[in-house]
Amino acid sequence: MAIYILIGSLLLFFALIIAWRQLGNRAKRQDSILKQRAIFNFNEQLTYTRLKEILSEKTVLAHVSYDTLLTTKFYRTRNKYRNLVADFVVLDQQHHIIAIVAVDDPLVLKRPQQSQYEDALLTMAGYRVIRYDNVPEYQQLRQDFLGEQAFSMIDSSSNSVNEMKRPRSYAGRNIKAMS
Repeated sequence: MAIYILIGSLLLFFALIIAWRQLGNRAKRQDSILKQRAIFNFNEQLTYTRLKEILSEKTVLAHVSYDTLLTTKFYRTRNKYRNLVADFVVLDQQHHIIAIVAVDDPLVLKRPQQSQYEDALLTMAGYRVIRYDNVPEYQQLRQDFLGEQAFSMIDSSSNSVNEMKRPRSYAGRNIKAMS
């Protein structure tokens, strides 16, 4: 019986020493080292580049907070979108918002309900939301932002810069006939 009391006392003693050290380490904790990080991941970088190529006369903003896009009277409503960020915001030459572009990254596990919620918030405020499942293709961006305007621009100038930036799959085809 005395052996059990001795072993129990030693275990309790060691547990107290470990707990004491943990409390001492909390007071001495330091912040981690700050490091630079990339602004865009690979999919965002591709999307941004394509948006700038297609919409060269427009302004494209990246990672815009919903607090910048939305306003409300009540704090409890503002809390619903406080930490949300729009991937890209496209502005016209007068700096009015044309559309908000969202790109779902296949590497990030995100619930579809969250995406629908974000889209619904922006749509309720009157914004045009364009969501892509992956990096959008040039043709899709032209269709979504320029409509028929892009097709006539490509057909009108055969050696223009815009034609050189088209995806290779369009070379030698009449794009108007495809739409």
